[in-house]
Amino acid sequence: MNRKFNTFLQNLDRLDRRIIFLIIGLVVLIPLLVPLNLPVEPTGLTRDAFEAIHHLPDDATVLISFEYGPSTKPEIHPMAVSVLRHFFSRGYKVVVMCLWPDGLFMAREALDEVLNDERFDDLVYGVDYVNLGYRPGNEAVIKGITKSFAANFTVDSKQTDISEIPLMNNIRTVMDVDFIFSLSAGYPGAIEWVLYASDPLQIPVSSGNASIQVNQLLPYVKSGQM
Repeated sequence: MNRKFNTFLQNLDRLDRRIIFLIIGLVVLIPLLVPLNLPVEPTGLTRDAFEAIHHLPDDATVLISFEYGPSTKPEIHPMAVSVLRHFFSRGYKVVVMCLWPDGLFMAREALDEVLNDERFDDLVYGVDYVNLGYRPGNEAVIKGITKSFAANFTVDSKQTDISEIPLMNNIRTVMDVDFIFSLSAGYPGAIEWVLYASDPLQIPVSSGNASIQVNQLLPYVKSGQM
């Protein structure tokens, strides 16, 4: 058996590389030309996050933080769009902020994509949702908004004074939001939201994160902190 296997490996080693490239090309091309349409089954954790969002009060205010950039956009952007669409379809007030510089551009793109849906034509910026933009400081920003949004975000992403934004009149600190959602590709991200806002203040939090973070976040999920 081992001799046959070794012979097989030797034959593979002598195989013309053009044949190998052809096989790889066919493996990639065929599913594109003939989609398999395999069913996508949500995991238990996905269902839990959906249910937590879906059963918030009808007048809930939610905070969504963008902590990813172009390199992780293919992985996280679809989650950003889905979560924003879920928030808006439920009629929640949405506060957007960014802990990563690139997050500002990711947030704008996700908002533009979602708000292009005619179902959300009636949403008014500054009343139903706001994009506060990016602020440097990592977890210091999270700590800051536990005491005051206005002290950390004096203007929004459009350079409008925060005191002139109706939605922010009733949101003094992060304790005035009902739910936090972190779109996280690393530091600062979901873990910092748990450590400095969600856990000490008992604000429900969930995240859509890069796969590389899963093992870091699972202990917080299993302990009930997320």
